[in-house]
Amino acid sequence: MSSVTISLIVFACVFGGALLGIFLNAVLPRQHLSADTKDVVKLGMGLVGTMAALVLGLLVASAKSSCDAQSAELTQMSANIALLDRIMAVYGPETKETRGLLRGAAAHLLDQLWSNDDSSPMATPPAGGEIVYGKIQGLSPKNDVQRSLQSQALSIAMDLGKMRWLRYEQAATSVSVPLLVVLVLWLTFIFISFGLFAPFNGTVISSLFVSALSVSGAIFLILEMYKPYSGLIQISSAPLRAALAHLGQ
Repeated sequence: MSSVTISLIVFACVFGGALLGIFLNAVLPRQHLSADTKDVVKLGMGLVGTMAALVLGLLVASAKSSCDAQSAELTQMSANIALLDRIMAVYGPETKETRGLLRGAAAHLLDQLWSNDDSSPMATPPAGGEIVYGKIQGLSPKNDVQRSLQSQALSIAMDLGKMRWLRYEQAATSVSVPLLVVLVLWLTFIFISFGLFAPFNGTVISSLFVSALSVSGAIFLILEMYKPYSGLIQISSAPLRAALAHLGQ
Protein backbone atom coordinates (compact mmCIF):
# COMPACT_ATOMS: atom_id res chain seq x y z
CA MET A 1 0.00 0.00 0.00
CA SER A 2 1.43 3.38 -0.99
CA SER A 3 2.27 6.20 1.41
CA VAL A 4 -0.45 8.39 -0.12
CA THR A 5 -3.12 5.72 0.38
CA ILE A 6 -2.16 5.12 4.00
CA SER A 7 -2.08 8.86 4.68
CA LEU A 8 -5.55 9.28 3.17
CA ILE A 9 -6.83 6.44 5.38
CA VAL A 10 -5.30 8.16 8.42
CA PHE A 11 -6.91 11.46 7.40
CA ALA A 12 -10.29 9.78 6.96
CA CYS A 13 -10.06 8.14 10.39
CA VAL A 14 -8.92 11.28 12.20
CA PHE A 15 -11.22 13.80 10.51
CA GLY A 16 -14.05 11.27 10.59
CA GLY A 17 -13.49 11.02 14.34
CA ALA A 18 -13.90 14.79 14.65
CA LEU A 19 -17.16 14.68 12.68
CA LEU A 20 -18.34 11.77 14.84
CA GLY A 21 -17.66 13.86 17.93
CA ILE A 22 -19.73 16.73 16.54
CA PHE A 23 -22.54 14.28 15.75
CA LEU A 24 -22.42 12.88 19.29
CA ASN A 25 -22.58 16.42 20.64
CA ALA A 26 -25.93 16.82 18.91
CA VAL A 27 -27.49 13.52 20.02
CA LEU A 28 -26.15 12.91 23.53
CA PRO A 29 -28.23 14.01 26.52
CA ARG A 30 -27.04 17.28 28.06
CA GLN A 31 -25.92 15.63 31.31
CA HIS A 32 -23.26 13.80 29.29
CA LEU A 33 -21.85 17.15 28.15
CA SER A 34 -21.71 18.92 31.49
CA ALA A 35 -18.70 20.92 32.66
CA ASP A 36 -17.59 18.14 35.00
CA THR A 37 -17.80 15.62 32.17
CA LYS A 38 -15.81 17.95 29.94
CA ASP A 39 -13.07 18.26 32.55
CA VAL A 40 -12.75 14.48 32.90
CA VAL A 41 -12.64 14.00 29.13
CA LYS A 42 -9.98 16.69 28.87
CA LEU A 43 -7.82 14.96 31.49
CA GLY A 44 -8.11 11.58 29.78
CA MET A 45 -7.49 12.93 26.31
CA GLY A 46 -4.59 15.00 27.61
CA LEU A 47 -2.89 11.78 28.70
CA VAL A 48 -3.67 10.10 25.37
CA GLY A 49 -2.46 13.20 23.51
CA THR A 50 0.86 13.13 25.38
CA MET A 51 1.39 9.46 24.52
CA ALA A 52 0.43 10.11 20.88
CA ALA A 53 2.89 13.00 20.66
CA LEU A 54 5.67 10.81 22.09
CA VAL A 55 4.95 7.97 19.65
CA LEU A 56 4.70 10.36 16.70
CA GLY A 57 8.04 11.93 17.67
CA LEU A 58 9.57 8.47 18.03
CA LEU A 59 8.39 7.48 14.56
CA VAL A 60 9.73 10.70 13.00
CA ALA A 61 13.12 10.27 14.70
CA SER A 62 13.34 6.61 13.69
CA ALA A 63 12.43 7.33 10.06
CA LYS A 64 14.89 10.24 9.88
CA SER A 65 17.67 8.10 11.36
CA SER A 66 16.97 5.34 8.82
CA CYS A 67 17.03 7.82 5.93
CA ASP A 68 20.27 9.46 7.14
CA ALA A 69 21.94 6.08 7.67
CA GLN A 70 21.14 4.94 4.13
CA SER A 71 22.40 8.26 2.75
CA ALA A 72 25.71 7.83 4.61
CA GLU A 73 25.98 4.24 3.39
CA LEU A 74 25.47 5.36 -0.21
CA THR A 75 28.21 7.98 0.11
CA GLN A 76 30.59 5.41 1.62
CA MET A 77 29.74 2.89 -1.09
CA SER A 78 30.36 5.46 -3.82
CA ALA A 79 33.74 6.34 -2.31
CA ASN A 80 34.70 2.65 -2.10
CA ILE A 81 33.74 2.09 -5.73
CA ALA A 82 35.91 4.99 -6.88
CA LEU A 83 38.79 3.86 -4.64
CA LEU A 84 38.57 0.28 -5.91
CA ASP A 85 38.76 1.52 -9.50
CA ARG A 86 41.88 3.60 -8.73
CA ILE A 87 43.59 0.68 -6.99
CA MET A 88 43.00 -1.55 -10.00
CA ALA A 89 44.26 1.22 -12.29
CA VAL A 90 47.49 1.35 -10.30
CA TYR A 91 47.73 -2.45 -10.36
CA GLY A 92 48.19 -2.51 -14.12
CA PRO A 93 46.53 -2.87 -17.52
CA GLU A 94 45.51 -6.47 -16.79
CA THR A 95 42.64 -5.12 -14.68
CA LYS A 96 41.00 -3.30 -17.61
CA GLU A 97 38.25 -5.91 -17.96
CA THR A 98 37.60 -5.93 -14.22
CA ARG A 99 37.33 -2.14 -14.17
CA GLY A 100 34.82 -2.34 -17.00
CA LEU A 101 32.76 -4.83 -15.00
CA LEU A 102 32.93 -2.54 -11.97
CA ARG A 103 31.68 0.39 -14.01
CA GLY A 104 28.84 -1.73 -15.39
CA ALA A 105 27.88 -2.89 -11.89
CA ALA A 106 27.90 0.72 -10.62
CA ALA A 107 25.74 1.88 -13.55
CA HIS A 108 23.32 -0.99 -12.94
CA LEU A 109 23.12 -0.08 -9.24
CA LEU A 110 22.35 3.54 -10.16
CA ASP A 111 19.55 2.47 -12.52
CA GLN A 112 18.21 -0.01 -9.97
CA LEU A 113 18.07 2.43 -7.06
CA TRP A 114 16.57 5.34 -8.99
CA SER A 115 14.42 3.47 -11.50
CA ASN A 116 11.31 5.15 -12.88
CA ASP A 117 8.96 2.21 -12.39
CA ASP A 118 6.77 1.68 -9.33
CA SER A 119 8.49 -1.50 -8.17
CA SER A 120 10.81 -1.55 -5.20
CA PRO A 121 14.30 -0.34 -6.19
CA MET A 122 15.81 -3.23 -4.26
CA ALA A 123 13.23 -5.87 -5.14
CA THR A 124 15.90 -8.16 -6.59
CA PRO A 125 19.07 -9.31 -4.80
CA PRO A 126 22.27 -7.43 -5.69
CA ALA A 127 24.27 -9.02 -8.49
CA GLY A 128 27.52 -8.34 -10.30
CA GLY A 129 29.73 -7.86 -7.26
CA GLU A 130 30.67 -11.52 -7.11
CA ILE A 131 32.01 -11.39 -10.66
CA VAL A 132 34.22 -8.40 -9.86
CA TYR A 133 35.46 -10.10 -6.69
CA GLY A 134 36.23 -13.27 -8.63
CA LYS A 135 38.15 -11.34 -11.27
CA ILE A 136 40.26 -9.63 -8.61
CA GLN A 137 40.82 -12.96 -6.86
CA GLY A 138 41.98 -14.47 -10.16
CA LEU A 139 44.73 -11.89 -10.73
CA SER A 140 48.32 -13.17 -10.67
CA PRO A 141 50.50 -10.61 -8.86
CA LYS A 142 54.06 -10.38 -10.16
CA ASN A 143 55.59 -8.49 -7.27
CA ASP A 144 54.95 -7.36 -3.69
CA VAL A 145 53.31 -4.12 -4.80
CA GLN A 146 50.73 -5.93 -6.89
CA ARG A 147 50.12 -8.44 -4.11
CA SER A 148 49.44 -5.57 -1.70
CA LEU A 149 47.13 -3.87 -4.20
CA GLN A 150 45.26 -7.12 -4.82
CA SER A 151 44.78 -7.61 -1.07
CA GLN A 152 43.43 -4.07 -0.68
CA ALA A 153 41.17 -4.47 -3.69
CA LEU A 154 39.73 -7.73 -2.32
CA SER A 155 39.06 -6.10 1.04
CA ILE A 156 37.23 -3.17 -0.57
CA ALA A 157 35.29 -5.48 -2.89
CA MET A 158 34.21 -7.52 0.14
CA ASP A 159 33.06 -4.35 1.92
CA LEU A 160 31.08 -3.32 -1.17
CA GLY A 161 29.38 -6.70 -1.25
CA LYS A 162 28.40 -6.36 2.41
CA MET A 163 27.00 -2.87 1.81
CA ARG A 164 24.96 -3.96 -1.20
CA TRP A 165 23.40 -6.85 0.70
CA LEU A 166 22.76 -4.55 3.65
CA ARG A 167 20.85 -2.17 1.36
CA TYR A 168 18.87 -5.10 -0.01
CA GLU A 169 17.85 -6.15 3.49
CA GLN A 170 17.06 -2.56 4.49
CA ALA A 171 14.55 -2.34 1.65
CA ALA A 172 12.19 -4.44 3.77
CA THR A 173 12.47 -2.05 6.73
CA SER A 174 9.35 -0.01 7.33
CA VAL A 175 7.32 1.59 10.09
CA SER A 176 5.90 -0.78 12.69
CA VAL A 177 2.32 -1.53 11.64
CA PRO A 178 0.96 -2.20 15.18
CA LEU A 179 2.57 1.03 16.40
CA LEU A 180 1.02 2.97 13.51
CA VAL A 181 -2.41 1.43 14.10
CA VAL A 182 -2.33 2.29 17.81
CA LEU A 183 -1.21 5.83 17.01
CA VAL A 184 -4.07 6.33 14.54
CA LEU A 185 -6.55 5.00 17.12
CA TRP A 186 -5.25 7.44 19.72
CA LEU A 187 -5.45 10.33 17.29
CA THR A 188 -8.99 9.35 16.32
CA PHE A 189 -10.06 9.28 19.98
CA ILE A 190 -8.46 12.69 20.51
CA PHE A 191 -10.31 14.20 17.56
CA ILE A 192 -13.57 12.66 18.73
CA SER A 193 -13.09 14.52 22.01
CA PHE A 194 -12.36 17.72 20.07
CA GLY A 195 -15.62 17.46 18.18
CA LEU A 196 -17.61 16.33 21.21
CA PHE A 197 -17.47 19.73 22.90
CA ALA A 198 -17.07 21.95 19.85
CA PRO A 199 -19.86 24.02 18.27
CA PHE A 200 -20.83 23.17 14.72
CA ASN A 201 -19.66 26.03 12.50
CA GLY A 202 -17.36 26.65 9.58
CA THR A 203 -14.43 27.83 11.69
CA VAL A 204 -14.46 24.69 13.83
CA ILE A 205 -14.77 22.38 10.83
CA SER A 206 -11.93 24.20 9.02
CA SER A 207 -9.69 24.03 12.08
CA LEU A 208 -10.32 20.31 12.57
CA PHE A 209 -9.80 19.71 8.85
CA VAL A 210 -6.40 21.44 8.86
CA SER A 211 -5.38 19.64 12.05
CA ALA A 212 -6.31 16.24 10.60
CA LEU A 213 -4.50 17.13 7.38
CA SER A 214 -1.37 18.04 9.35
CA VAL A 215 -1.40 14.77 11.27
CA SER A 216 -1.88 12.67 8.14
CA GLY A 217 0.87 14.72 6.47
CA ALA A 218 3.25 13.78 9.29
CA ILE A 219 2.41 10.10 8.78
CA PHE A 220 3.02 10.55 5.06
CA LEU A 221 6.49 12.02 5.66
CA ILE A 222 7.36 9.17 8.04
CA LEU A 223 6.39 6.56 5.45
CA GLU A 224 8.28 8.40 2.71
CA MET A 225 11.50 8.56 4.75
CA TYR A 226 11.45 4.77 4.98
CA LYS A 227 11.56 4.67 1.15
CA PRO A 228 14.50 7.01 0.39
CA TYR A 229 14.95 5.91 -3.24
CA SER A 230 11.43 6.70 -4.43
CA GLY A 231 8.63 9.09 -3.67
CA LEU A 232 8.77 12.62 -2.35
CA ILE A 233 11.83 12.38 -0.06
CA GLN A 234 14.74 10.86 -1.97
CA ILE A 235 18.42 10.37 -1.24
CA SER A 236 20.58 12.27 -3.69
CA SER A 237 22.23 10.15 -6.36
CA ALA A 238 25.06 12.71 -6.72
CA PRO A 239 27.72 10.68 -4.83
CA LEU A 240 27.21 7.58 -6.97
CA ARG A 241 27.02 9.61 -10.18
CA ALA A 242 30.24 11.40 -9.27
CA ALA A 243 31.99 8.09 -8.62
CA LEU A 244 30.64 6.64 -11.88
CA ALA A 245 31.93 9.65 -13.84
CA HIS A 246 35.52 8.91 -12.69
CA LEU A 247 35.48 5.15 -13.27
CA GLY A 248 37.74 3.89 -16.04
CA GLN A 249 39.79 7.06 -16.27
